Amino acid sequence: MLTIPKQWCLKLPVLAGLCAAAAVAADSPGTVRFGELPVPGATVRATQSDLTITALTDEAGSYNLSGLVDGIWTVRVEMSGFETVTREVAVPDSLPAAMQTWDLKMLSLQSMKAVPNPVAPAATPLPTPPSASRRSRTRATPAVAGVQPTFRRAEGTAAAGTGAATESDATPPNPNESASEAFAINGSVNNGAAVSFAQTGAFGNARRGRSSMYSGAAGVVVDNSALNANSYSLTGQATPKPAYNRAQTALSLGGPLTIPRLMTGPGASFFVGFQSARNRNATIQSVLVPTAEQRAGQGIAPSQLSPQSLALLRLYPLPNFASSSRYNYQVPLIGSTHQDSLQVRANKAINRSNQVSGDFGSQSTRSDSTSIFGFLDTTRSLGLNASAGWTRRYTARTFANLRFQFSRLSTTLTPFFSGRGDISGQAGIAGSSRDPRDWGPPTLEFASGIATLSSARQSVSHDQTGIVSYDFFWTRNPHNLNFGADFRRQQFNLISQQDPRGTFSFTGSDLSGFLRGIPDTAALALGNADKYLRSNGWDFYAKDDWRVNPGLTLNLGLRWEYSAPLTERYGRLVNLDISPGFAAIVPVPASSPRGSLTSRAYPDSLLRPDYSAIQPRIGFAWRPMTAGSLVVRGGYGLYYDSSVYQPIALRMVQQAPLSRSFSIQNNSASPFTLATALLSNAATPNTFAVDPDFRVGFNHTWQLSVQRDLPASLVFIGTYMGSRGARGRQQFLPNTFPAGAGPAGAGPAGVSGPAGFTYLASGGNSNRESAQVQLRRRLHKGFTSSIQYTWAKAIDNAALGGRGQSSAFIAQNWLDLPGERGLSNFDQRHLANFTAQYGTGMSIRNGWQGALLREWTATTQINAGTGLPLNPVFLRPTPGTGVTGSIRPSFTGAPLYDAPSGLYLNPAAFTAPAAGQWGNAGRNTIAGPGQFSLNASLARTFRLKDRINADFRIDATNALNNVTFPAWITVANSAQFGLPPAANPMRTLQTTFRVRF
Repeated sequence: MLTIPKQWCLKLPVLAGLCAAAAVAADSPGTVRFGELPVPGATVRATQSDLTITALTDEAGSYNLSGLVDGIWTVRVEMSGFETVTREVAVPDSLPAAMQTWDLKMLSLQSMKAVPNPVAPAATPLPTPPSASRRSRTRATPAVAGVQPTFRRAEGTAAAGTGAATESDATPPNPNESASEAFAINGSVNNGAAVSFAQTGAFGNARRGRSSMYSGAAGVVVDNSALNANSYSLTGQATPKPAYNRAQTALSLGGPLTIPRLMTGPGASFFVGFQSARNRNATIQSVLVPTAEQRAGQGIAPSQLSPQSLALLRLYPLPNFASSSRYNYQVPLIGSTHQDSLQVRANKAINRSNQVSGDFGSQSTRSDSTSIFGFLDTTRSLGLNASAGWTRRYTARTFANLRFQFSRLSTTLTPFFSGRGDISGQAGIAGSSRDPRDWGPPTLEFASGIATLSSARQSVSHDQTGIVSYDFFWTRNPHNLNFGADFRRQQFNLISQQDPRGTFSFTGSDLSGFLRGIPDTAALALGNADKYLRSNGWDFYAKDDWRVNPGLTLNLGLRWEYSAPLTERYGRLVNLDISPGFAAIVPVPASSPRGSLTSRAYPDSLLRPDYSAIQPRIGFAWRPMTAGSLVVRGGYGLYYDSSVYQPIALRMVQQAPLSRSFSIQNNSASPFTLATALLSNAATPNTFAVDPDFRVGFNHTWQLSVQRDLPASLVFIGTYMGSRGARGRQQFLPNTFPAGAGPAGAGPAGVSGPAGFTYLASGGNSNRESAQVQLRRRLHKGFTSSIQYTWAKAIDNAALGGRGQSSAFIAQNWLDLPGERGLSNFDQRHLANFTAQYGTGMSIRNGWQGALLREWTATTQINAGTGLPLNPVFLRPTPGTGVTGSIRPSFTGAPLYDAPSGLYLNPAAFTAPAAGQWGNAGRNTIAGPGQFSLNASLARTFRLKDRINADFRIDATNALNNVTFPAWITVANSAQFGLPPAANPMRTLQTTFRVRF
């Protein structure tokens, strides 16, 4: 599967700044073998906290775990008659080496006869940061510890096209149950491939002819607007539903690989997969645009109208309906995405001691997106991934893996106006980029809720990662020892301007100020378009899976990880050398890394490295009573955020004196207009600085769970999880003060020094506590279900909890950072999940009843939760800077949720901060809208021939067509305060058809 270099995000940095990578969930292909033979039907199970992903190996012993999010995973490979193998891997760092190849060892005859098998319970996987808890996940309960039966009842159905399934129960089958509940032998039985003493053709794949060793699949997923509900209209206007469709196809083939004189014998196998998607999407968007009367300059003399404003105003569409709903323009937006991906894997056993493997993947994506202004932007990307591995078995209990991996992602974004029209230049706005690649309008922001005018910025990026991994495994009963190391070299090559056309903000009487051409703030970042960032990373780890006795297992691990701060190939990074108390600042380029104010020598990265990321981990599983079902699991881990440096470097790379970079506020001492603002020589020519002693954030996480069987095939699980983070990222504006705190244009006494830049430090902290209870009914008579409730609370003072406003990531008062402590932006207090599945199985008698009703599976999932916290904002500039959005309003005492008709929040609850004071509304003090969804699916397997099966599936998302909203608009001085910015998707139907052979 294609592995794309991780793009780090800034959205969830709390809890020790552990960034939930926005990242695309990883796929992990691999192979399970016994000696030189593939092992079909083995269960490969990856567990992280309450998330479990399971796959079965095919006839070639290959599998693919799809959807692994970043973090620590405990992976187990189980097969009837073989010893269970367990490893702990970190995604994405150690995933390729640790999960590519698994070598199984047969159980002794004595062990096979023992019932139950005297194996200690699996230790609890170490807890993960709660940022991953909001991802879509398969929720399942770990197998009952201490019992490793030969046969397992299948529970759950494979996810379409992925091979992933929910976890199976670890309870021996009841021989008196019906055929629909008969045991599944881990999906099949190891059939010894094609050896002469293989089992009968009724099991596995031992059929006549070499072609029977090959397996494949072909499938299609379709979705059409005719089957879906209309998008919800925020205005009540009946906008016609646009036509759209989505189609995805998938093909795969795998089996023995024979190349004359190069690859022969049963030790070689291959897999080829191809997927293609042709998706056309449509959404309905509602906005506020200036009316015809407002465009004519209502109340403004014609001589006062700005020609620059009038030129830009032509880009806005006219309202298409009259409404008092605070929206007056609604239009369907249509975009398309075309994607093709290819995966190729091959394995070759050279002899009993050596095996080599390799894989290659590519993914091409072409997407088009449009805006309410009719601007059509295009994005093209191509990703490549290749790896090669060597496994060396020294003894029956000792082996090692060496692996090389290379990945590259190239992306080109072309905006609508690139090379087409110099909108800013034609409007008479001086100082912006005249490069045809950067042509287009400036960004216009309005506090009252008028739609923001914006267009994408041209960019070309080439990112690549090279990884060398080595790990060593040694089994010495009762210890399974694992040692390893990784080296990573990353490149981020970007050709793009950060803000080449400028950004203008209008607050107060914003439309009037715009028509006069007088913005409240202006910002620009132009120059040094090409950036070549480099970084190295290392990690070393050791782990012991120790089975202390039949009732107790310990997982003990230690990891050290180092990610170097990024450097620029030509030394084009700039930070600020800052004197104590922020009294003075001087830019320091990496090409001359010595500060003139502090006389400090800086490294090439301008950040001092942090070598302190030593991370202990411990987990345990304990069965207090040998014959009982009670299992206690727990774990503790320390995790460091290794993804903090890239977004920092991307802001340091476009600063003066290498480029023109400023963010300024309009004032009477140095006024500017739309025509002249970008020509400004700002007193503070840089917009960003970072503490040179910035430390990498870390997070302590711990977990304790209790599991017990109950009557009526029920299982109860209670879990407590906690975390405490330190060194969280904090951003603030030095030398700023509330409006009206001093004479016009000046600050209060005692506050002086340069302003206009954002400062990043690592002084934040966070806490999260959660309790979870789950009641699960095992598969019985074709029915299984699970209900789970989670209570959680997360708080932090990292000043990064605002939602919906980019500048809400900045603290309001730089002298009161503890005052930023509030609910984390992912704090969801209550969450309930219910899943149920019923399958008719194969027990229905023959005849028309069997032909009609056999092997249907119906599934439903209900999710309900409270809303996420939202940050109140009063949109006006922070005095002395060009930053808008970091100020919060003041609370009036009026009931916030006693809203007037048509609104969901009461505008009277907030007002502008008093002169000389910051807003007293707490950070993230608005409760967002509650969430509810009901999804359902219906699937059936058709047995066409001996080895040919067809799968048919219909999935309904939001099956009840229930309207929910993702958030409220929380800008207190906006006409749209208390309205939703959009609605969550309405009901969609998706059909899947797949043929397997």
